[in-house]
Amino acid sequence: MADVHDAVRGKGFADRFADFCAAVVRRLPFGLSRLVAPSFLGFALINGFTFGVDLILLTLLRSWLGLPVWLAITLAYAAAFGLSFVLNRSMNFRSHAPVGRQAVLYVIAIVVNYVAFLLGVGAGLAALGVDYRLSRLIAGACEGVFMYSVMRWVVFAKSGSELEVEAAGEPDFAHVRASGVEDADGAVGRPARAAEEAQ
Repeated sequence: MADVHDAVRGKGFADRFADFCAAVVRRLPFGLSRLVAPSFLGFALINGFTFGVDLILLTLLRSWLGLPVWLAITLAYAAAFGLSFVLNRSMNFRSHAPVGRQAVLYVIAIVVNYVAFLLGVGAGLAALGVDYRLSRLIAGACEGVFMYSVMRWVVFAKSGSELEVEAAGEPDFAHVRASGVEDADGAVGRPARAAEEAQ
């Protein structure tokens, strides 16, 4: 029992965030729990937060500091994407790989995202007569799917050695349920009769 309490007590914020996402996904209706990965929910929560940070920074830089619109947008966008990288790396994908290669891949993904979706899809649909707000929403949806896919399977993809370390780690006690009451020996999950027979 002490081992379970120690394991739960020792969990950091990133582990608790991952457990929260997994718990929410397990409760999704209509069989969605089999389709939605916990890291997708984590990505949506983190990027929703960083989008809010983007808007707040944009407002501060433009309205309070009086920076030109293009500069305010660029700085806010860069800060939000930087924050998204740090939070997704540490909390959502919990990567321990060298950060340099991941940062380079992430910057490449942002450039591709900007050109293909923000300019290509967004501006392209607007040029075809689609309302610019609707075209931005469609581009944003494409951007979200693209960025999640790139982050999960390219930027923060687990190497073979990371998977081995993960598999050799301590058991996850978050999913263990005791089926009985703690007996005099401190054993949990055994009926009293089984505990007596064991003695």
